[in-house]
Amino acid sequence: MTAHRAVDLRSTSIRVALSAAVVVGVAYLLVAAAVVLIVTRSLTAQVDDHLAQTLDRLSHEPPPAQSTGFGAPPPEHPFGPPVIVWTVYPDGQVISNTANATLPAAYRDVSTPTTITVNQAQVRIDGTQTGAQYVVVGQTMESVSQAQSTVIVAEALIGPVLLVLVFLGAVVIGRRVAAPIERARQRQLEFTADASHELRTPLSVIEAQTSLALSAERSAAWYRTAFERVDRESKRIRRLVDDMLWLARFDAAQAHPDAEPVDLGVMAAQTADRFAVVAESRHLALRVHAEPGSSVVAVPPDWLDRLLGVLLDNACRYSPEGGSVDLSVAHDGSRIRVTVDDSGPGIPPEERSRIFDRFHRATDAPGGSGLGLAIADAIVRATGGRWRIGSSASGGASLSVSWPRAFAGPGESASRQPAEGGPGSG
Repeated sequence: MTAHRAVDLRSTSIRVALSAAVVVGVAYLLVAAAVVLIVTRSLTAQVDDHLAQTLDRLSHEPPPAQSTGFGAPPPEHPFGPPVIVWTVYPDGQVISNTANATLPAAYRDVSTPTTITVNQAQVRIDGTQTGAQYVVVGQTMESVSQAQSTVIVAEALIGPVLLVLVFLGAVVIGRRVAAPIERARQRQLEFTADASHELRTPLSVIEAQTSLALSAERSAAWYRTAFERVDRESKRIRRLVDDMLWLARFDAAQAHPDAEPVDLGVMAAQTADRFAVVAESRHLALRVHAEPGSSVVAVPPDWLDRLLGVLLDNACRYSPEGGSVDLSVAHDGSRIRVTVDDSGPGIPPEERSRIFDRFHRATDAPGGSGLGLAIADAIVRATGGRWRIGSSASGGASLSVSWPRAFAGPGESASRQPAEGGPGSG
Protein backbone atom coordinates (compact mmCIF):
# COMPACT_ATOMS: atom_id res chain seq x y z
CA MET A 1 0.00 0.00 0.00
CA THR A 2 2.80 2.40 0.89
CA ALA A 3 4.65 1.58 -2.34
CA HIS A 4 1.45 2.11 -4.31
CA ARG A 5 0.94 5.53 -2.72
CA ALA A 6 4.57 6.43 -3.40
CA VAL A 7 4.04 5.56 -7.06
CA ASP A 8 0.85 7.66 -7.07
CA LEU A 9 2.77 10.58 -5.57
CA ARG A 10 5.52 10.26 -8.21
CA SER A 11 3.06 9.97 -11.10
CA THR A 12 1.03 12.92 -9.80
CA SER A 13 4.13 15.08 -9.45
CA ILE A 14 5.18 14.15 -13.01
CA ARG A 15 1.74 15.05 -14.37
CA VAL A 16 1.81 18.37 -12.54
CA ALA A 17 5.34 19.01 -13.81
CA LEU A 18 4.29 18.23 -17.38
CA SER A 19 1.36 20.62 -17.05
CA ALA A 20 3.68 23.30 -15.71
CA ALA A 21 6.13 22.67 -18.56
CA VAL A 22 3.32 22.96 -21.13
CA VAL A 23 2.11 26.24 -19.62
CA VAL A 24 5.65 27.61 -19.50
CA GLY A 25 6.28 26.36 -23.06
CA VAL A 26 3.22 28.17 -24.41
CA ALA A 27 4.18 31.31 -22.51
CA TYR A 28 7.75 30.99 -23.81
CA LEU A 29 6.54 30.69 -27.41
CA LEU A 30 4.44 33.82 -27.01
CA VAL A 31 7.32 35.72 -25.43
CA ALA A 32 9.75 34.44 -28.08
CA ALA A 33 7.43 35.54 -30.89
CA ALA A 34 7.04 38.93 -29.22
CA VAL A 35 10.84 39.29 -28.92
CA VAL A 36 11.32 38.48 -32.62
CA LEU A 37 8.60 40.97 -33.54
CA ILE A 38 10.09 43.69 -31.34
CA VAL A 39 13.61 43.12 -32.71
CA THR A 40 12.32 43.15 -36.29
CA ARG A 41 10.35 46.34 -35.78
CA SER A 42 13.25 48.04 -34.03
CA LEU A 43 15.75 47.17 -36.76
CA THR A 44 13.26 48.07 -39.51
CA ALA A 45 12.66 51.42 -37.84
CA GLN A 46 16.42 52.01 -37.89
CA VAL A 47 16.51 51.24 -41.64
CA ASP A 48 13.58 53.61 -42.21
CA ASP A 49 15.39 56.38 -40.32
CA HIS A 50 18.48 55.79 -42.41
CA LEU A 51 16.45 56.01 -45.64
CA ALA A 52 14.73 59.20 -44.47
CA GLN A 53 18.09 60.80 -43.66
CA THR A 54 19.42 59.77 -47.08
CA LEU A 55 16.44 61.30 -48.87
CA ASP A 56 16.87 64.49 -46.87
CA ARG A 57 20.54 64.75 -47.87
CA LEU A 58 19.76 64.04 -51.55
CA SER A 59 17.03 66.68 -51.60
CA HIS A 60 19.67 69.32 -50.82
CA GLU A 61 22.02 68.25 -53.59
CA PRO A 62 22.00 69.92 -57.05
CA PRO A 63 20.05 68.10 -59.78
CA PRO A 64 22.21 65.45 -61.47
CA ALA A 65 22.78 64.96 -65.15
CA GLN A 66 20.16 62.73 -66.72
CA SER A 67 22.80 60.26 -67.77
CA THR A 68 24.12 59.69 -64.27
CA GLY A 69 21.33 60.25 -61.77
CA PHE A 70 21.87 60.73 -58.05
CA GLY A 71 24.73 58.92 -56.44
CA ALA A 72 24.54 57.46 -52.94
CA PRO A 73 25.82 59.87 -50.31
CA PRO A 74 28.72 58.62 -48.20
CA PRO A 75 27.63 56.69 -45.07
CA GLU A 76 27.51 58.60 -41.79
CA HIS A 77 29.62 55.91 -40.16
CA PRO A 78 32.54 54.02 -41.72
CA PHE A 79 31.47 50.71 -43.18
CA GLY A 80 27.82 51.75 -42.90
CA PRO A 81 25.14 49.92 -44.87
CA PRO A 82 25.16 50.63 -48.64
CA VAL A 83 22.21 52.52 -50.11
CA ILE A 84 20.66 51.94 -53.53
CA VAL A 85 19.49 55.13 -55.26
CA TRP A 86 17.07 55.17 -58.19
CA THR A 87 16.52 58.48 -60.02
CA VAL A 88 13.24 58.57 -61.91
CA TYR A 89 13.05 61.28 -64.59
CA PRO A 90 9.81 62.79 -65.89
CA ASP A 91 10.16 60.92 -69.17
CA GLY A 92 10.12 57.60 -67.30
CA GLN A 93 13.86 56.86 -67.50
CA VAL A 94 15.26 55.27 -64.33
CA ILE A 95 18.93 55.53 -63.45
CA SER A 96 20.34 53.37 -60.62
CA ASN A 97 23.64 53.76 -58.87
CA THR A 98 23.85 49.97 -58.54
CA ALA A 99 24.11 47.63 -61.49
CA ASN A 100 21.46 44.94 -61.93
CA ALA A 101 19.16 46.62 -59.37
CA THR A 102 15.94 47.13 -61.30
CA LEU A 103 13.21 49.08 -59.54
CA PRO A 104 9.75 47.62 -60.27
CA ALA A 105 7.50 50.09 -62.08
CA ALA A 106 4.86 49.86 -59.35
CA TYR A 107 7.23 51.40 -56.82
CA ARG A 108 8.68 54.28 -58.86
CA ASP A 109 6.51 56.78 -56.99
CA VAL A 110 6.62 55.17 -53.52
CA SER A 111 6.22 57.72 -50.74
CA THR A 112 6.22 55.58 -47.61
CA PRO A 113 8.69 52.96 -46.35
CA THR A 114 7.90 49.68 -48.11
CA THR A 115 9.58 46.31 -48.32
CA ILE A 116 9.92 44.87 -51.85
CA THR A 117 11.87 42.13 -53.61
CA VAL A 118 14.71 43.18 -55.89
CA ASN A 119 16.64 40.39 -57.59
CA GLN A 120 15.28 37.89 -55.01
CA ALA A 121 16.49 40.07 -52.12
CA GLN A 122 14.34 41.86 -49.55
CA VAL A 123 14.88 45.61 -49.86
CA ARG A 124 13.35 48.40 -47.82
CA ILE A 125 12.61 51.47 -50.00
CA ASP A 126 11.29 55.01 -49.60
CA GLY A 127 11.01 57.95 -52.03
CA THR A 128 10.41 61.65 -52.41
CA GLN A 129 10.18 64.33 -55.12
CA THR A 130 13.42 66.24 -55.69
CA GLY A 131 13.00 69.00 -58.23
CA ALA A 132 11.90 67.54 -61.52
CA GLN A 133 13.17 64.08 -60.55
CA TYR A 134 11.69 61.50 -58.21
CA VAL A 135 14.24 59.78 -56.02
CA VAL A 136 13.78 56.32 -54.51
CA VAL A 137 16.33 54.99 -52.07
CA GLY A 138 16.61 51.47 -50.74
CA GLN A 139 18.56 49.36 -48.28
CA THR A 140 18.80 45.60 -48.13
CA MET A 141 17.06 43.86 -45.18
CA GLU A 142 19.85 41.31 -44.86
CA SER A 143 20.96 42.69 -41.48
CA VAL A 144 17.37 42.45 -40.18
CA SER A 145 17.05 38.89 -41.48
CA GLN A 146 20.35 37.91 -39.86
CA ALA A 147 19.26 39.42 -36.55
CA GLN A 148 15.96 37.53 -36.78
CA SER A 149 17.78 34.27 -37.47
CA THR A 150 20.16 34.83 -34.57
CA VAL A 151 17.31 35.54 -32.14
CA ILE A 152 15.27 32.55 -33.36
CA VAL A 153 18.25 30.17 -33.09
CA ALA A 154 19.04 31.45 -29.57
CA GLU A 155 15.41 31.02 -28.53
CA ALA A 156 15.32 27.55 -30.06
CA LEU A 157 18.39 26.55 -28.04
CA ILE A 158 17.27 28.16 -24.80
CA GLY A 159 13.65 26.93 -25.00
CA PRO A 160 14.24 23.17 -24.56
CA VAL A 161 16.78 23.75 -21.78
CA LEU A 162 14.32 26.04 -20.01
CA LEU A 163 11.50 23.52 -20.34
CA VAL A 164 13.67 20.70 -18.99
CA LEU A 165 14.68 22.86 -16.02
CA VAL A 166 11.06 23.83 -15.41
CA PHE A 167 9.96 20.20 -15.59
CA LEU A 168 12.66 18.95 -13.22
CA GLY A 169 12.15 21.87 -10.86
CA ALA A 170 8.39 21.31 -10.83
CA VAL A 171 8.91 17.60 -10.11
CA VAL A 172 11.26 18.33 -7.21
CA ILE A 173 9.13 21.13 -5.77
CA GLY A 174 5.94 19.15 -6.31
CA ARG A 175 7.30 16.15 -4.45
CA ARG A 176 8.63 18.30 -1.63
CA VAL A 177 5.31 20.09 -1.28
CA ALA A 178 3.23 16.94 -1.66
CA ALA A 179 5.36 14.76 0.63
CA PRO A 180 4.22 16.41 3.92
CA ILE A 181 0.62 16.37 2.70
CA GLU A 182 0.90 12.71 1.77
CA ARG A 183 2.55 11.91 5.11
CA ALA A 184 -0.24 13.73 6.94
CA ARG A 185 -2.85 11.84 4.92
CA GLN A 186 -1.09 8.57 5.54
CA ARG A 187 -0.81 9.37 9.23
CA GLN A 188 -4.51 10.20 9.37
CA LEU A 189 -5.41 6.94 7.65
CA GLU A 190 -3.18 4.97 10.00
CA PHE A 191 -4.60 6.85 12.97
CA THR A 192 -8.16 6.03 11.90
CA ALA A 193 -7.30 2.39 11.29
CA ASP A 194 -5.49 2.05 14.63
CA ALA A 195 -8.29 3.84 16.48
CA SER A 196 -10.85 1.51 14.91
CA HIS A 197 -8.76 -1.48 15.97
CA GLU A 198 -8.34 -0.19 19.53
CA LEU A 199 -12.06 0.52 19.87
CA ARG A 200 -13.09 -2.81 18.41
CA THR A 201 -11.73 -4.89 21.31
CA PRO A 202 -13.57 -3.20 24.21
CA LEU A 203 -16.71 -2.88 22.12
CA SER A 204 -16.56 -6.60 21.36
CA VAL A 205 -16.25 -7.38 25.07
CA ILE A 206 -19.21 -5.13 25.91
CA GLU A 207 -21.28 -6.63 23.10
CA ALA A 208 -20.46 -10.19 24.21
CA GLN A 209 -21.37 -9.46 27.85
CA THR A 210 -24.68 -7.85 26.96
CA SER A 211 -25.53 -10.67 24.55
CA LEU A 212 -24.85 -13.28 27.24
CA ALA A 213 -26.80 -11.30 29.82
CA LEU A 214 -29.84 -11.13 27.53
CA SER A 215 -29.67 -14.74 26.38
CA ALA A 216 -30.64 -16.29 29.73
CA GLU A 217 -31.27 -15.57 33.40
CA ARG A 218 -28.06 -15.31 35.41
CA SER A 219 -27.09 -15.13 39.02
CA ALA A 220 -26.49 -11.84 40.78
CA ALA A 221 -22.76 -12.65 41.05
CA TRP A 222 -22.59 -13.27 37.32
CA TYR A 223 -24.32 -9.97 36.56
CA ARG A 224 -21.95 -8.16 38.91
CA THR A 225 -18.92 -9.65 37.18
CA ALA A 226 -20.39 -8.76 33.76
CA PHE A 227 -21.06 -5.17 34.82
CA GLU A 228 -17.51 -4.88 36.17
CA ARG A 229 -16.17 -5.97 32.79
CA VAL A 230 -18.48 -3.57 30.97
CA ASP A 231 -17.42 -0.77 33.34
CA ARG A 232 -13.75 -1.54 32.78
CA GLU A 233 -14.09 -1.60 29.00
CA SER A 234 -16.25 1.54 29.00
CA LYS A 235 -13.59 3.41 30.94
CA ARG A 236 -10.99 2.14 28.48
CA ILE A 237 -13.07 3.50 25.59
CA ARG A 238 -13.52 6.83 27.38
CA ARG A 239 -9.77 7.17 27.97
CA LEU A 240 -9.06 6.29 24.35
CA VAL A 241 -11.63 8.77 23.01
CA ASP A 242 -10.34 11.50 25.35
CA ASP A 243 -6.77 10.93 24.12
CA MET A 244 -7.82 10.95 20.46
CA LEU A 245 -9.83 14.15 20.94
CA TRP A 246 -6.87 15.82 22.66
CA LEU A 247 -4.52 14.87 19.83
CA ALA A 248 -7.06 15.97 17.21
CA ARG A 249 -7.45 19.37 18.91
CA PHE A 250 -3.68 19.69 19.25
CA ASP A 251 -3.10 18.90 15.56
CA ALA A 252 -5.82 21.32 14.47
CA ALA A 253 -4.86 24.17 16.79
CA GLN A 254 -3.29 27.17 15.05
CA ALA A 255 -1.90 28.58 18.29
CA HIS A 256 -0.86 27.05 21.59
CA PRO A 257 -1.84 28.38 25.02
CA ASP A 258 0.47 30.94 26.54
CA ALA A 259 3.28 29.58 28.66
CA GLU A 260 3.25 30.52 32.34
CA PRO A 261 5.92 30.29 35.02
CA VAL A 262 5.36 26.97 36.80
CA ASP A 263 7.36 25.49 39.67
CA LEU A 264 8.20 22.03 38.37
CA GLY A 265 8.90 20.71 41.85
CA VAL A 266 5.48 21.77 43.15
CA MET A 267 3.72 20.40 40.08
CA ALA A 268 5.57 17.08 40.41
CA ALA A 269 4.54 16.76 44.07
CA GLN A 270 0.89 17.48 43.23
CA THR A 271 0.87 14.90 40.43
CA ALA A 272 2.49 12.31 42.72
CA ASP A 273 -0.24 12.96 45.32
CA ARG A 274 -2.86 12.23 42.69
CA PHE A 275 -1.22 8.89 41.85
CA ALA A 276 -0.59 7.88 45.45
CA VAL A 277 -3.80 5.81 45.55
CA VAL A 278 -2.86 4.07 42.28
CA ALA A 279 0.59 3.23 43.65
CA GLU A 280 -0.86 2.00 46.95
CA SER A 281 -3.35 -0.26 45.19
CA ARG A 282 -0.45 -1.98 43.44
CA HIS A 283 1.86 -1.89 46.47
CA LEU A 284 4.29 0.39 44.66
CA ALA A 285 6.79 2.62 46.45
CA LEU A 286 6.16 6.08 44.93
CA ARG A 287 8.97 8.44 45.89
CA VAL A 288 9.35 12.13 45.01
CA HIS A 289 12.56 14.12 45.23
CA ALA A 290 13.12 17.75 44.23
CA GLU A 291 16.41 19.60 44.54
CA PRO A 292 16.23 22.83 46.50
CA GLY A 293 16.35 26.08 44.58
CA SER A 294 14.40 27.62 41.74
CA SER A 295 12.69 25.01 39.56
CA VAL A 296 10.46 27.38 37.59
CA VAL A 297 9.92 26.71 33.87
CA ALA A 298 7.70 28.46 31.33
CA VAL A 299 5.16 25.82 30.25
CA PRO A 300 1.34 25.87 30.06
CA PRO A 301 0.29 24.40 33.45
CA ASP A 302 -2.45 22.17 31.98
CA TRP A 303 -0.02 20.67 29.51
CA LEU A 304 2.63 20.10 32.16
CA ASP A 305 0.09 18.41 34.42
CA ARG A 306 -0.98 16.11 31.60
CA LEU A 307 2.63 15.30 30.69
CA LEU A 308 3.54 14.35 34.27
CA GLY A 309 0.33 12.35 34.52
CA VAL A 310 1.22 10.36 31.39
CA LEU A 311 4.73 9.60 32.69
CA LEU A 312 3.52 8.50 36.13
CA ASP A 313 0.59 6.53 34.69
CA ASN A 314 2.96 4.55 32.44
CA ALA A 315 5.41 3.99 35.28
CA CYS A 316 2.69 2.72 37.65
CA ARG A 317 1.09 0.56 34.96
CA TYR A 318 4.25 -1.23 33.85
CA SER A 319 5.95 -1.61 37.25
CA PRO A 320 5.31 -5.02 38.83
CA GLU A 321 3.45 -5.49 42.14
CA GLY A 322 5.70 -4.33 44.97
CA GLY A 323 7.96 -2.37 42.61
CA SER A 324 8.98 1.27 42.80
CA VAL A 325 8.45 4.53 40.93
CA ASP A 326 10.75 7.51 41.47
CA LEU A 327 9.83 11.04 40.41
CA SER A 328 12.67 13.54 40.65
CA VAL A 329 13.24 17.19 39.75
CA ALA A 330 16.86 18.28 39.34
CA HIS A 331 18.88 21.20 38.02
CA ASP A 332 20.84 20.49 34.84
CA GLY A 333 22.92 23.59 34.20
CA SER A 334 20.58 26.27 32.92
CA ARG A 335 17.76 23.74 32.55
CA ILE A 336 15.36 21.99 34.89
CA ARG A 337 14.91 18.24 34.40
CA VAL A 338 12.08 16.02 35.60
CA THR A 339 12.71 12.27 35.56
CA VAL A 340 10.44 9.29 36.13
CA ASP A 341 12.18 5.96 36.86
CA ASP A 342 10.28 2.70 37.25
CA SER A 343 11.09 -0.93 37.98
CA GLY A 344 9.20 -2.33 35.01
CA PRO A 345 10.52 -4.23 31.98
CA GLY A 346 12.20 -1.15 30.55
CA ILE A 347 12.32 0.00 26.95
CA PRO A 348 14.56 -2.00 24.59
CA PRO A 349 17.06 0.25 22.74
CA GLU A 350 15.62 -0.76 19.35
CA GLU A 351 12.16 0.42 20.47
CA ARG A 352 13.19 3.83 21.80
CA SER A 353 12.88 5.55 18.44
CA ARG A 354 9.25 4.40 18.13
CA ILE A 355 7.78 4.80 21.58
CA PHE A 356 6.25 8.16 20.65
CA ASP A 357 4.42 6.74 17.61
CA ARG A 358 0.68 6.77 18.05
CA PHE A 359 -0.82 3.41 19.11
CA HIS A 360 2.66 1.88 19.40
CA ARG A 361 3.54 -0.05 22.56
CA ALA A 362 7.06 -1.05 23.50
CA THR A 363 5.78 -4.02 25.56
CA ASP A 364 2.88 -6.46 25.36
CA ALA A 365 1.60 -5.50 28.80
CA PRO A 366 -2.17 -4.83 28.71
CA GLY A 367 -3.93 -1.65 29.71
CA GLY A 368 -2.54 1.11 27.55
CA SER A 369 -3.85 2.55 24.31
CA GLY A 370 -0.51 3.61 22.86
CA LEU A 371 -1.47 7.29 22.86
CA GLY A 372 -0.07 8.47 26.19
CA LEU A 373 3.53 8.94 25.09
CA ALA A 374 2.37 10.39 21.77
CA ILE A 375 0.55 13.10 23.75
CA ALA A 376 3.59 13.57 25.98
CA ASP A 377 5.88 13.97 22.98
CA ALA A 378 3.52 16.51 21.38
CA ILE A 379 3.62 18.56 24.59
CA VAL A 380 7.41 18.34 24.90
CA ARG A 381 7.99 19.41 21.32
CA ALA A 382 5.49 22.28 21.53
CA THR A 383 7.06 23.64 24.72
CA GLY A 384 10.70 23.43 23.65
CA GLY A 385 11.56 20.51 25.90
CA ARG A 386 14.17 17.81 25.42
CA TRP A 387 13.69 14.10 25.93
CA ARG A 388 16.21 11.74 27.47
CA ILE A 389 15.38 8.04 27.37
CA GLY A 390 17.36 5.42 29.22
CA SER A 391 17.24 2.71 31.85
CA SER A 392 16.66 3.15 35.56
CA ALA A 393 18.92 1.76 38.29
CA SER A 394 16.46 -1.11 38.80
CA GLY A 395 16.53 -2.02 35.11
CA GLY A 396 13.23 -0.40 34.23
CA ALA A 397 12.55 2.60 32.06
CA SER A 398 13.86 6.09 32.73
CA LEU A 399 12.10 8.97 30.96
CA SER A 400 13.15 12.55 31.59
CA VAL A 401 12.31 15.93 30.09
CA SER A 402 14.15 19.22 30.55
CA TRP A 403 13.24 22.86 29.85
CA PRO A 404 15.21 26.11 30.12
CA ARG A 405 14.93 27.63 33.56
CA ALA A 406 12.48 30.53 33.58
CA PHE A 407 14.09 32.40 36.49
CA ALA A 408 17.79 32.35 37.32
CA GLY A 409 19.03 31.22 40.68
CA PRO A 410 21.71 33.06 42.67
CA GLY A 411 24.75 33.80 40.51
CA GLU A 412 23.14 32.33 37.40
CA SER A 413 21.54 33.81 34.32
CA ALA A 414 18.42 32.52 32.66
CA SER A 415 19.11 30.85 29.35
CA ARG A 416 16.73 30.25 26.54
CA GLN A 417 18.15 27.57 24.30
CA PRO A 418 16.70 26.54 20.95
CA ALA A 419 13.86 24.08 21.16
CA GLU A 420 14.86 20.50 20.58
CA GLY A 421 12.81 17.38 20.75
CA GLY A 422 12.66 13.77 19.87
CA PRO A 423 13.90 10.51 21.29
CA GLY A 424 17.38 10.45 22.60
CA SER A 425 17.97 14.20 22.67
CA GLY A 426 19.30 15.53 25.91
